[in-house]
Amino acid sequence: MTYTHLTTDELVLIASYFNIDKPVALVAQSLNRSRQTIYNVYSFLKQGKKVLDYYRQYKQNKSRCGRHSTVLSDEQSTYVQEKVAQGWSPDVIIGRSEFPIDCSARTLYRMFKKGLFDTQSLPMKGKRKPNNHQEKRGKQAFRRTIHERNSLYPHEGDTIVGVKHKSAVITLVECLSKVIITLKPIGRRAEDIETRLNDWFKSMPKHLFKSMTFDCGKEFSNWRSISNSNDIAIFFADPGTPSQRRLNEHSNGLLRRDGLPKTMDFRDTDETFIQSVASKRNHIPRKSLNYQTPLEVFLSCMDKDILSSLI
Repeated sequence: MTYTHLTTDELVLIASYFNIDKPVALVAQSLNRSRQTIYNVYSFLKQGKKVLDYYRQYKQNKSRCGRHSTVLSDEQSTYVQEKVAQGWSPDVIIGRSEFPIDCSARTLYRMFKKGLFDTQSLPMKGKRKPNNHQEKRGKQAFRRTIHERNSLYPHEGDTIVGVKHKSAVITLVECLSKVIITLKPIGRRAEDIETRLNDWFKSMPKHLFKSMTFDCGKEFSNWRSISNSNDIAIFFADPGTPSQRRLNEHSNGLLRRDGLPKTMDFRDTDETFIQSVASKRNHIPRKSLNYQTPLEVFLSCMDKDILSSLI
């Protein structure tokens, strides 16, 4: 049997029965209610109060029923604000479990939606705003396509360009750990990209990177020389299919948001700053890595000999 509260009509009837001293048992029987329910109203009226007062008290009590909003302590709120400022998402804050938070990830997202926390540092969805730039530097001729690739965890590479397409930053992603690497070439020419990549590969342990997949941009047209100099297999995604390098494309979007926007002239930007933007992202836990940071996963996969040469 489903329990229902007394209606206003029933309260008026009970008050009338009370005034004529009708027994509780008979009132309960006529209204098909529990004796205790009728007795509670009678006891209230015996105190000299009105049935309207009883109804008002009932409404006040009812307003306190139901689920109550979760309220975080000052210490928890401060922790959330600090982590969001560092680029952590609410899901990562809860999933990482570095500090106890008295709510679920979904509840924390609702708190942001209500404006209880600053949303400026959160990843925002938006529409692309293409600048209608058309590449006029020609196209590559022969290149090894992504369909020839057989490595399980390849690395992906691309460039992000600065204002007026006059400068660029090389972005590389290690696909297993999702570590992002940023390099600053002198310019956007293929020779500039080749020189910077060769210098970087020489600073790394040999065969640490076995393959690399680039987009089919003209800046990577010297891929044969890069491949031969560093003994690394280089492949290219199909034209117009960024989904074949989805991790690299996603990482580029994060770098844009974190400090390397399209309006920046990278020629005037120090490489230390460019690398610090990637470093910040590499220290943020990710749900897809079981809430480990990309750097933690990368180091855990390294052979001890290789790791010692990197540190």
